[in-house]
Amino acid sequence: MLLMRLIGFLVFTALCAVAPFAAFADEMRTERVEFASGETGTSITGSVAGYNSVDYLVVAAAGQTMVVNMKTDNLSSYFNILAPGEENAAFFVGSTEGNSYEGLLPQSGEYRIRVYLMRNAARRDETANYTIDIMITSSGDANG
Repeated sequence: MLLMRLIGFLVFTALCAVAPFAAFADEMRTERVEFASGETGTSITGSVAGYNSVDYLVVAAAGQTMVVNMKTDNLSSYFNILAPGEENAAFFVGSTEGNSYEGLLPQSGEYRIRVYLMRNAARRDETANYTIDIMITSSGDANG
């Protein structure tokens, strides 16, 4: 009986310690990006608030060039680009490199363009409205 009460108390204590952090859990929305027939790019308008983020999934091939530009009304809003298979490690980090990227893609697969707010703005539950332009080109043809 004493052991059961002790276990119950420990579980309760652990839940109380974790519960305040549940409010900071972020919600990540994922959207697949497909270009209209014959097009090499698209423009997406959206918003993020607080600790929420959006992952735009773009399929591209090794050797293609990706161009991403974002205009936003919040100076603490950026995007990162993650290579195929990566969940957290970005090869382009907007908060240190800016809201414009152009580069040759090293591998084929599904790239993630993650739009987010920096912690200072997320903590204040700010919102960022943005337009992100995504283009994938290759020599000689328009793939996407």
